[in-house]
Amino acid sequence: MSSNQDELHDLLSKLQAPIESIEALLAYLAAPLDNIGLLPPVFRKFNTQPLPSGAFKISRHLSQFQRILLQEVVLTWESHLAEKKAALLVDQYFCPDAFSNASSAAGQVSIVAYSTLLSAPKQLSSRYGLRILELLTVQYPVDRIYTAVFDSGMSGLDDQSGELDLGFGFRKEAVGRFVSSHIVSFWEATLPTIQSKIYAVNRQAYFAYWNELLGNLQSTLTLQSILMSLFGSLRKLGSPLDDSSEQRVVVREEAILLTNLVGTAQPDNEELWEIITNLILNRPFSISHARIFVCWLSGAANNGGEINITALDAFLQSVLQLWSDPEHVKHSLLSQHHYVTSLLLLTVSYFNQGSRPMEELTFNTSFIQGVSRYLSHQDSSVRLCGMLVAEEIARMGGKKLAFPGWDGEDSGRSWARNLRRLVEGRDVDADVGDGDLAKPAGDGESTVEGVVGPGSMRATVEEASGMPERVHFTKVAEGYDSDDSLAGYESSPSSRSASPTPSELEEIEKDPTLNVTAKKVARPVYLKQLGDLLRSSGGKTSSDDPHEADKIEMGLNCAEELIRKKRDYGTELAENAVNLEYALLGLNNNYELEGFSEKRQAALNALVACAPRPAAPALIEEFFKNQYSVDQRYVALNALALGARELASLPVPESRVLANKTAFPSRMLPPALHRKYLAAGENRDLLPSLVEDISRKALDSAKSSGMEDHPSLVREKALRIKRPSGISQISRLDNLQTPAPSQRTTFTEVAAEYFIAPLTNRFWLFLREEQAREERTSHLGGRAKYHGAGTGLILNPLVLSHFLRTLAILVNASQNALEWLAIIAPDSLELAITIGTRPMSTADEDEEDGRQGTKEASVICSALELVLVVLDGSLELDGGRSLGLEHTHLLLGANEWASKIFEALEKGVKVEGEGGVHEMRLRSVAAGVLLKADEVISKAHAVQRRFLATTPARRSDALFVHRDTAYNNPKIPFEFNPENMKRAQEIIARYPPQYKKAATIPLLDLGQRQNKGWTSISVMNYVAKLLEMPAMRVYEVATFYTMFNREPIGEHFVQVCTTTPCMLRGSTDILNAACSHLGGIHPGQTTKDGKFTVIEVECQGACSNAPMLVVGDDFYEDLTPESTKKILDAFAKGEKPKPGPQSSRQTSENSAGLTALASKPYGPGEFCQPEFQ
Repeated sequence: MSSNQDELHDLLSKLQAPIESIEALLAYLAAPLDNIGLLPPVFRKFNTQPLPSGAFKISRHLSQFQRILLQEVVLTWESHLAEKKAALLVDQYFCPDAFSNASSAAGQVSIVAYSTLLSAPKQLSSRYGLRILELLTVQYPVDRIYTAVFDSGMSGLDDQSGELDLGFGFRKEAVGRFVSSHIVSFWEATLPTIQSKIYAVNRQAYFAYWNELLGNLQSTLTLQSILMSLFGSLRKLGSPLDDSSEQRVVVREEAILLTNLVGTAQPDNEELWEIITNLILNRPFSISHARIFVCWLSGAANNGGEINITALDAFLQSVLQLWSDPEHVKHSLLSQHHYVTSLLLLTVSYFNQGSRPMEELTFNTSFIQGVSRYLSHQDSSVRLCGMLVAEEIARMGGKKLAFPGWDGEDSGRSWARNLRRLVEGRDVDADVGDGDLAKPAGDGESTVEGVVGPGSMRATVEEASGMPERVHFTKVAEGYDSDDSLAGYESSPSSRSASPTPSELEEIEKDPTLNVTAKKVARPVYLKQLGDLLRSSGGKTSSDDPHEADKIEMGLNCAEELIRKKRDYGTELAENAVNLEYALLGLNNNYELEGFSEKRQAALNALVACAPRPAAPALIEEFFKNQYSVDQRYVALNALALGARELASLPVPESRVLANKTAFPSRMLPPALHRKYLAAGENRDLLPSLVEDISRKALDSAKSSGMEDHPSLVREKALRIKRPSGISQISRLDNLQTPAPSQRTTFTEVAAEYFIAPLTNRFWLFLREEQAREERTSHLGGRAKYHGAGTGLILNPLVLSHFLRTLAILVNASQNALEWLAIIAPDSLELAITIGTRPMSTADEDEEDGRQGTKEASVICSALELVLVVLDGSLELDGGRSLGLEHTHLLLGANEWASKIFEALEKGVKVEGEGGVHEMRLRSVAAGVLLKADEVISKAHAVQRRFLATTPARRSDALFVHRDTAYNNPKIPFEFNPENMKRAQEIIARYPPQYKKAATIPLLDLGQRQNKGWTSISVMNYVAKLLEMPAMRVYEVATFYTMFNREPIGEHFVQVCTTTPCMLRGSTDILNAACSHLGGIHPGQTTKDGKFTVIEVECQGACSNAPMLVVGDDFYEDLTPESTKKILDAFAKGEKPKPGPQSSRQTSENSAGLTALASKPYGPGEFCQPEFQ
């Protein structure tokens, strides 16, 4: 053994003494590394004097070698080692390479290297020392060091002080430095050990070390990173909303861990409190974390003591502020809504009923506004969050509030029920005394290897203290009301019950639930009787009459069946359809009848399907009246959509009436879709599902090839969708001379006239009236100012998006109608673009936050879906030819709009209401519209090239497509001067307000005159803004009429007429003379001095004075080449020649003198028969 020590001391002496060569140095360095198995194979040739096996001890000798290398060798030989490519050999003494990383010796070397570097500040500050420390932090993070310390047999470290229980054998400064550098791997490696110390005997000293460590961090960013990683490393529940005792124990154990590790969070410690609340509220944690955070912040997790009301109240205010924030409600994803809602309800559940914070919360303005924002959200899953919070907080405040629709598994209802059940208890009340983890052996002190759960040690440390009072939720029966109590009818405490008085008996008879002496309602046989049941008088005329509730219930039970039976029986249904429609639409469920909504919807669907001509227009007219609620408007739109699909023989939800009762032919959905639609339940869920399926089919059709590649077959394919019967039977008269039943109406016969055209035309009229009403009240304030997009109104995003979906379903169902390409498609496309791009309300700012109003995501998505349906139908019917050639402006507008939306979404721009179900839907629909529009445009261009290729272009033809130039672009400002603005207002006043777009031509002419004789793009945009009309409409006018010059002209605008009369009188010579006299320019060109522009025009209406030309607004007639030159010379000198004929005649009299009526006029009686003279 002594010989081994001598060899090592001799080796150390050689390294400290001057070394004669690089080869000798490599030999000195290779021997110890080879002895511990860390010598790279490439350097084995330098190990000429190997050490005996086991001679080199890492724990005893390595530190000395490292110090000598840092102080002596590296300073002298670093550059030589780099040239020899042997620097790795020195690095192996501090940071073994990746090939050796997994070995036990490598871990021990890195531990000693950490200690050596941190104990020698001078060497640590050197370039080499910093490089080695950087390599160590990357290749040997804390979890690797932990494994090396406790799994490599270094038992000498097990007897160190309590600091080593952390897993480190070096200073606290190093711990803080490496925790902040490798926080993720650090907590993954150490949390099991830390958890085992929670109930250990020496826990106070152990966690005091942690508190000192975290409290002494100089950087708040470092502390924030450490806490962020700690929170993310906490245990997650398999089912976050599981309220079982086992899951509550896990939550409390994690809260106990945070309490001991970080301490109790107090608002007094502002820096720590701000870091904790910011992390909890602004990071995407799970609901499992929400339960742990609330249990920890309550301050009672450690020993079941009193709730820290101050901290919990401060946290509640922070959560409430985030939950009710408009940006969060409109833009957050559904998962974030669930997380914040869970935080709010879990925090509230820790307060006692009737406590001061609960009373204040019930009347809190932010809470009330937040509930209102949630209830107006377009996504039903997000709305449930607001409904759940409102119900639970009202219940804890001693009030009653109940929203319907909590049953079912869709739209987050299951999540809401589970959360409601979870907050009925508190995680802090869980009993952690029955832990599953093993107890420590021996005297109860836990060793590092023996992981002990908190439950096994709780009995030795938990103080006997009373648990805080738990919040108990009083379960109230569904539909219970104190007025329904029978306590008032209890018998007196005597042997005989007291008889009711006559007035009490009358009240009892009026109670519909008792049916005392009431007659049963007769089943209706005629539709008139059905209408009388549904439009009850509102009470009982006599004691024997049935109650109104019984009449309405009987009417609803029989409505659909009776309507369908009367479909083919004379004119009874057509005569009563409108009255039945008014009665059904105006009904309200005042008596909480079972199945009220479903029965009413089914009856209205049957009315539209069985009597479309009277029912559909009447229902559309009622929809646009402001007397109905949102639910009633949804019912009307659903009836139009589902009735239309039934008429078009498209799949619809199954009727509630059996087919054998009405002999009604309907088509059944596929089983999966049938279950999906049947389970939808709510009025507002069915139409989005149908539109989504239609849009998906439209997007899928773009992928298919085959028949769509042959435009000639597209129309044939569309016409074969509905196959007629093979043989058409001629109707005969029977023996009684009665005609056979007429053929039932198909949707293609009535789609345009009774469904789509009334719906779109009535919308434009309604929009004009609403905007006019807003404008009339714009100067008023408060409630006197009308807001057309208010809650419940048609222009509200909630109703407007449903309206667009209904129109999309109608357009899709009517594709085989004759009017589809000419009327239905362009009108629907124009409406979708207008709603999607233009403000529906004249209010400039959002009432809530004062920002410029923007479109809701649901409205944009629904409008794009309607555009997608139109484009897909156009491609299917004629390959997009009609839409691309006849309505190009609509097609280009839709393409540009969808492109802007898609680009904005790709850039991360937020859209109001985008969170939840609309987020990905909006992106996919916008992309689908772009694909379809591009396909229509490409096919339309191909057709246009094919049909117009033989028509040569003329040089005088104007360019109809605007191209931005330095002198003509929208950035150049233009507006009327005061004089022209006064004239413009006079012109606009000539027309009714709703028809002021008729002033387009005179205003364009006025702008052209002010703009030096030409109409720029700025002039067009200004006129469009002044008339409040789309700019595209103004472009259409300016490019159609040749009187509007699209390019700058000279000071004098010379227009030479070359039409037939003028041509016969020598207009060609006049044109040539003008061009040659002005410097040899050609028609359409301007002279170099900018004074004259000459063009060739069509007839100017002065044919009797041909040839002629126009300069400005003046006509010059009876021209010769010489007189033409004189006129041009006069204008060049700044003079103005006399307009009119340039010959001796006046106006348009005959130049050859009088040739007619030259003789004496006849006198009275001349040339008459003698008897008449």
